[in-house]
Amino acid sequence: MPTRADLALAHLRLRLAGPHRALRAAATRQAELAARLLRPDLTPYCVTDEQAALLLERLDAWSAPGPSSTGETGPPGDGDEQERELRREAEGAGIVLPLDALAARCGLDRTEQDILLLVAGPELDPAYERVYAYIVDNLHRRLPSVELVAATLGGPGARRRLAVRRMLGPAGRLRRYGLVDVLPGTGVELARELVPAPGVTDLLLGEPDAGLVGHDPGEVATPPGYAPPAVDPARTARLGRALATGQVDLLGLWGATPSARRDAAVAVAAHSGRPLRTVLPGADPAEAVRLAAALGAVLWLPTGEPAESPSTVDLLVRARLPVILSGDSPWRPVPLLAARAYAEWDLPAPGFRERHESWSTALPGLSGPLLDELAARYRLGGDELRAVAAVAGAGARFAGNGRPAPIADHVRPAVAAVTRGRTSGYLRAVTPRRTLDDLVLPPEQLRHITEIAAAFRAWPRVAEAWGFGRHPGDAGVKVLFSGEPGTGKTLCAEILAGTLGVDLLTVDLSQVVSKWVGETEKNLDAAFRQAEESRAVLFFDEADSLFGKRGDVRHGTDRYANLEIGYLLQRLESSDVLVILASNLRENIDAAFTRRFTFVVHFTRPGPAERRRLWRLAFPPAAPLASDVDLAALSRLDMTGAAIAAAARSAALIAAESGGGTIPMRAVVAGVARQYQREARLLRPAELGAHAALLAPVEPSG
Repeated sequence: MPTRADLALAHLRLRLAGPHRALRAAATRQAELAARLLRPDLTPYCVTDEQAALLLERLDAWSAPGPSSTGETGPPGDGDEQERELRREAEGAGIVLPLDALAARCGLDRTEQDILLLVAGPELDPAYERVYAYIVDNLHRRLPSVELVAATLGGPGARRRLAVRRMLGPAGRLRRYGLVDVLPGTGVELARELVPAPGVTDLLLGEPDAGLVGHDPGEVATPPGYAPPAVDPARTARLGRALATGQVDLLGLWGATPSARRDAAVAVAAHSGRPLRTVLPGADPAEAVRLAAALGAVLWLPTGEPAESPSTVDLLVRARLPVILSGDSPWRPVPLLAARAYAEWDLPAPGFRERHESWSTALPGLSGPLLDELAARYRLGGDELRAVAAVAGAGARFAGNGRPAPIADHVRPAVAAVTRGRTSGYLRAVTPRRTLDDLVLPPEQLRHITEIAAAFRAWPRVAEAWGFGRHPGDAGVKVLFSGEPGTGKTLCAEILAGTLGVDLLTVDLSQVVSKWVGETEKNLDAAFRQAEESRAVLFFDEADSLFGKRGDVRHGTDRYANLEIGYLLQRLESSDVLVILASNLRENIDAAFTRRFTFVVHFTRPGPAERRRLWRLAFPPAAPLASDVDLAALSRLDMTGAAIAAAARSAALIAAESGGGTIPMRAVVAGVARQYQREARLLRPAELGAHAALLAPVEPSG
């Protein structure tokens, strides 16, 4: 069975026949010229005609019809037939010839492939260098150059030479896709020397990883699985036609998410019939503009640095190519709007119907309640939907035993994997582990928690289909948890996130609040954005430190603190994620916030029935609890859920330190005493009833 390397080498030998014929013709033309300009005194310093002929004969051995990997020899001079036979042989072995794969991916025509082979020649055989020096009549120029390639493949005709030269220009596919590098230097363009980009020669010789070469970073290609965005396709098509005819040559796409803006730019460019190119971060906008103009492309320019620099504005004023600007908020430089035909589109957030259509397109196998639930709960962009489809498909294939498992079983884990956000310095992502079974609350509070989850699920339908989301401030469900420390506020936030199948993003207010003016608002905006992009529950613990009451402006800092609260109000109203605030004292929260909460839940200290269940849950099933532990007596102690859990851990540590094999009542009482001490409370023997004798003085911890 032939290997990939065997077939690749055989293909190179066949394909080099054409460039070698062109080299021989170029050498003949150079010999005729040299004969007219012959100077015997310079012959020792150049490649002679005889040497060139010998070198060309040596190189012809590379492209001799020779045996294939099966040992059969094709008829001489029948290179095309031999190449077809080689492709059939490769197909039978399940191999795509590397040069064919590269040409297909980058759209290289036959001449561009020959140019690539000439540029790679010196890495195949050093004889190429002296032949190249002979053709350009300069012993010091042994590497391929624009002049050499144009003279070889362009022939004597000027028009053909100019066409080959354009193929090696910055807009040519060989350089745009990073297949050919131009060595730095000065002088005319024709004298610039060329080398194959790293990895190209290895690929041509059969190295397996073809994905590392042949990439145009500025090209915005249509991603696999792409479907036109469902948001107003008629307007998308109309704007594309306007760009094509010049009726509009500057388009602003504002709002929505980065993924949605990208999809809209791709769709508009597709309707214009032009390719789409963008400016990479850190790249020179002027080079991107020149390249887009040379290719007749639409330039997509996300706003921000360096797009908003005066030099870029001046460049776009002078350029005539169609441009799409995009960003969270509009950027409208007056000189640019005055010089161009401008139109803009505030991209709306897709409604339930559009999201339903997008999910159905990304995952055609979904239907029924699952599809409705996904469309209602998640506002994912095109890139995210494609990622969900890919992850779910891979999971289904892996889970199946030779046949794919139902993809519906793998959609929810795929959504979690795609939407799970990265943590930052002021956000901590918590993947919920505990469930409603771990929650011990009075019936009324427990009912509130289940109502919150149901309301969040139902809100998209109520807001969109029933029209309740039409007013500013009606963007989602906001919740306030109040109550003493340890009564279960944080636990309920985690359980709510787990019930909804999303992460819990806990805001570290010590990191969010900054002494620098404006930094707190930036940090808060980043926190809300991450929650919105990952569809997580956003949780502010001890929220009264940030959402507290506004006061009179007596100092300069009071004014900025009030501004921060005003910004918070605005951001809270505009966000559609589930936001939960936890506060020990509800009275400390500014009244402007409390009016905006959909639910306010006050957590009370647990009663005896709740405490008994909390004590039972505090000891894991594997914990060796002694038979003398009296949960009824312990439940009479006035303790919160967090205090009970801490006391149980202390009891386990005390029992382990004493070397006992079980956790006796004496250790539990000691753990309770330590917890009382931490809370600066006094545990009286009478509270323990029959177990009062077990209470011994507790040494201060630490």
